[in-house]
Amino acid sequence: MNQFDPFADFRMDNHVAIVTGGAQNIGAGIAKTLSGAGAKVMIADLNGEKAAETAAAIAKETGNECTGMACNVTDKADIDSVVSATVDSFGGITTLVNNVGWGRRQEDPEAIPEEEFVESYKLNTISAYRMSMACLPYLEKAENAAIANSGSFSSAMPAADILPYGTAKAALNQMMVSLAHRLNKRVRVNSILIGTVMTAGYGDAGVSPEMQERLSHPDNLTGRPGSAQDVANAMLWLCSRASGWVSGQTINVHGGGSVVRLFGE
Repeated sequence: MNQFDPFADFRMDNHVAIVTGGAQNIGAGIAKTLSGAGAKVMIADLNGEKAAETAAAIAKETGNECTGMACNVTDKADIDSVVSATVDSFGGITTLVNNVGWGRRQEDPEAIPEEEFVESYKLNTISAYRMSMACLPYLEKAENAAIANSGSFSSAMPAADILPYGTAKAALNQMMVSLAHRLNKRVRVNSILIGTVMTAGYGDAGVSPEMQERLSHPDNLTGRPGSAQDVANAMLWLCSRASGWVSGQTINVHGGGSVVRLFGE
């Protein structure tokens, strides 16, 4: 009998994870995958009712503890409440997934109100810093402590039609790499630059049905858009011991990016 289990390091037994924005879409996929791998999971989401509903469904499916509660990640008091509730329920925190992120499509990038940049920075960048710092005292006590962030491919390429969002996500990249170096041996910190994953959020962000149809057929190296599970699989790797020698990285999960043709078609 084969005694070697190549998947052992991907198990999340004895881990406690907070997943922000985990009530639906990509966040729900991440929460379910971590739970399925053995972690106890707290879903923190602006929609507390949906967070609790999703958590109950995940717990039923995976057989592991999963709970959900309301959290506005731009509110420090809400962040502190989530951290306290997680520690009270599960005894500590080993893993933080900063998944919250949103940005509206801009029809005219030359007419964006300055306040929109500020609000995007608060939601997409500062919230991840605040949540990370609130969890840090517990992460520093944990084995395989890890922070993983849902970044965006728009942070690394021209994205004038979502300028406040792409700019804030670019700041997230720099901030998290810097934190990785600051925390070094204590906590691993990594980010995923996520490409096109078709969710209801595209419509909420002002992307027309016609444009969503085009995005559903991308000209990338894999020939398809991503799924929540594609991202969740990468997150499991970054949160588990399987990536124990990985920190300070921004990793592309975007179907390989656009196909480059030197002479066109």
